[in-house]
Order: sequence, then structure tokens, then C-alpha cells
Amino acid sequence: MNTRTFVSVVCLSGALLANPAQAQAGGDTLRKIKETGAITLGYRESSIPFSYLDGQQKPVGISMDLCEAIVAKVKQQLNLPKLEVKTVAVNSSNRIPLVVNGTVDIECGGTANNAARQKQVAFSVATFVSQPMWLVRADAGIKQTAGLKGKTAVVTQGSNAVGFTRKINDEQKLELTVIQAKDHGESMLTLDSGRAVAWMEDDILLAGEKANARNSAAFALVPTNLDNIYYGLMFRKDDPEFKTLVDGVLGGLMKSGEFEKLYKKWYESPIPPRNMNLAFPMSDKLKERVKAPSDKIDG
Repeated sequence: MNTRTFVSVVCLSGALLANPAQAQAGGDTLRKIKETGAITLGYRESSIPFSYLDGQQKPVGISMDLCEAIVAKVKQQLNLPKLEVKTVAVNSSNRIPLVVNGTVDIECGGTANNAARQKQVAFSVATFVSQPMWLVRADAGIKQTAGLKGKTAVVTQGSNAVGFTRKINDEQKLELTVIQAKDHGESMLTLDSGRAVAWMEDDILLAGEKANARNSAAFALVPTNLDNIYYGLMFRKDDPEFKTLVDGVLGGLMKSGEFEKLYKKWYESPIPPRNMNLAFPMSDKLKERVKAPSDKIDG
């Protein structure tokens, strides 16, 4: 998407003061877009490779590419060739409220689809399948979760990892000290600076931060044996027309092979801003979803 297409818009303080009519736009996303002549995309600043800021501070990533295809379909369906595309930076804590209140029309990030979130928002068919893991400091010598007993761990505020960490801590009696960081960038900084010896998050996000680190070899991934997590693009619930459009675009990309090309572009090739390669092949679980697109959260 052309850099000039993106327009800086309100941050959280302004979002919370959104027009009440806009805040009640759930179920009428396409009508809202038609009336305003604009669509607003939510992006993450440090969720590599889903959406993050490149060297020119432009949001990029596979989720941004998927949303670009969705925007093209919206333009066509609504006959709005000059549709304005706005962007709003979101984080783990405010992404759902900003979708619910109408500030963001679709979140182009890496958000896990789960039953609790489905009570507030809707999700597209799965765009990624992940599994929670630990990223640890290699010098800590930790090879499994049990080695974290009595240590300090960091999690990103508002992410699924908060609950997962509490669960593991209670079940395995690890006596962890848990720090909550505001975003993934701060979580990585907390780990890198030695204030924590481990960070729990989904495997691909950890792989991205590890690859982007000054010294990638200083960190290691440790498994947790937790269940698979299915990601999707997030938008307002009770809006079957918009969901049909979104799922239709994604399903079409998967059927045509374009989705696989985008996957190779962002997960298996050098990506900006430092030309790092995540070297993260498509999992069998994601291959199943590409073959048969679905928004199911299990299986």
C-alpha cells in the first residue's frame, strides 16, 4: 500500500472520545465506510511479521498486505475508488476497545481468536497458527519450564500470555515474579536488559524479536506444551456482511496460492528494516487451514 495512502489519526485518548454514532457502528461497517468515505486499519508497532513499523516508520507486514487486499475489495464493492485509508496504532490492551467503539474497522495485527474475545469482537478465517513458548536468555541455561522456578518472567500486557503464565505458574508452583510490559518491544527490552530471564509469547512473535535482536544467539526458545492458537484479523461482531467480504478475500488468496506467496515473503525471506529472515516454514496446522479456511478455534 502506498505510503501516501496512510494518514495519521487519533491515538487512544482521542479514540475513547469517538463519536457515539461511530461507536455504535457494529454490524454496519460497510455502511459506515460508504458514508464516511474512509476505512480505518489498526496496526501493531512491533508485532513482526504481522504488522510493525519499518525503517521509515510505515506499518508493514503480512497482515497489512492482507488488509490491503481487503481494502481493494471494499473499494470495488462500494464503488469508492478514492476511498481514504487511515491507520491507528494499537496495542494488546486497547486493540479490542478500539474495534468495539468504532475507531478501528479492522485490526491488521496478530491477534489470537478465542472464546472470551468472541464475546466482544469477530474474527476472520485463521491467518496463522501459533503455539506459546518461552524466549529465555541463553546465559540462564534454562532448557525447560521447570528451570524457571523462582525466576522473573515478563509478559506483554493484554496478551493471552498473561493468563497462560499464571496457569503454568500455579500448576507447576514455579513461584515466578511476573512483570507486565506495555508492548512486545518493551517485553524484549525487559528480557534483553536482564530484568527478566524469560518472556512468554506466541512462537512466531518470539522468533521475530529474536531474529531482530542485536545478538540473536543471546536468546533461546523453550517449549511450553500449550495448545495451538489460531490468529485472525479482528473486526466488529454481528456484522455478517463485512465478515463475508473479509473471509471471501482471504479464502480467495488461499485458493489462488497468493497467500502462500505472502507467507514466503514475510516468514521465509529477508524482511525490513534489517533484512532478517525468520526462517519459519508454514506449519501443518496452517496448511490445513489454507486448504480449508475456517475461523474455528480448535482442531
